[in-house]
Amino acid sequence: MNSVRVSFEDSLKRDVVDSGKCLGCRTCMVVCPFDCLDYEEDKPVLVKECNECGICAKACPQYSWIQQEAEKFVFGRERKPEEEFGIYRKLAIVQATDSQILKVCQDGGAVTALLLFALKEGIIDSAIVTMEDSQKPFYPHPTLATTPQEILQSAGTKYFYSPNILALTEAIKQKKSRVAFVGTPCQIRAIRKMEMSGLKKFTNPLKILIGLACSECFNYDGLMESHVHGKLGINPSRIRKMNIKGNMLLTLDSETVSIPLAEVKQYVRENCSSCNDFSAELADISVGGLGLKNWSLVIIRTEKGEELFSKAERAGVIKTRDVNEEPFTLKLLKKLSKRKARTKH
Repeated sequence: MNSVRVSFEDSLKRDVVDSGKCLGCRTCMVVCPFDCLDYEEDKPVLVKECNECGICAKACPQYSWIQQEAEKFVFGRERKPEEEFGIYRKLAIVQATDSQILKVCQDGGAVTALLLFALKEGIIDSAIVTMEDSQKPFYPHPTLATTPQEILQSAGTKYFYSPNILALTEAIKQKKSRVAFVGTPCQIRAIRKMEMSGLKKFTNPLKILIGLACSECFNYDGLMESHVHGKLGINPSRIRKMNIKGNMLLTLDSETVSIPLAEVKQYVRENCSSCNDFSAELADISVGGLGLKNWSLVIIRTEKGEELFSKAERAGVIKTRDVNEEPFTLKLLKKLSKRKARTKH
């Protein structure tokens, strides 16, 4: 990986930010040892003189990124042409067995079940997740969850970008040593880039990476304030759940409102156009809804991921079905992965 001392202006600003490739993950902000960077208008900006340490360039998942090198680092080999959604060891259709999880989860509750199990067993001491803002429904913010209650509160998809990398600083501050990280494909890639670059201060505490399948995120003010509240007249506080199953579905107390995806595409976050990874191909475990109702598709990718998944299955906190029972799900996974892979970056 790049080891030359280089300034922010001569690396990320020129080759990532100014060229429109910034994913908005905030990794550069987190790793800068001099607090030179802030974030304005969906991109990092210098707020004081750069010390040219080059650490931001080492950590950025869009700067000098070589996918084949990352695959060798994580899996010991490059993917084969037929591995359309990345390297993996096992696929399963999964549902949590705890009714408390099923009441609050997005689809099958697989992520929440795995996190609660890992916390209970002492495999992890905390988890970096996305929590909903108490004042703005579905507005996400990165959170270091340390209790079962906090993990439960984080269940469910928000559909708006949460820069979960930021919560790494809280994990380090609290001296956590066994942290699970749940995030989007771009965030998983950022963590792998940090690992490959030897930034151990940030990566050593991380013990398991759970990636969320992601086509794109939306702009909150545009979708929730302008469209849902302004145009459709639905107060966001009335929404109990958001989901995408062909259309965007808003579950209210007494009805479900269906919005064609063509109507909400205008509110897609611009940064997402630079991402070519749909299923978090470098995670230990990847999870997505993929057209399923009340179940999740789980892609177990690494030995570490398989170990956690197998323990949870044996303990009875999750139940599984063969992926071949849902041929549409596998077909959709391949379709969305191919579509995302065509993204120029």
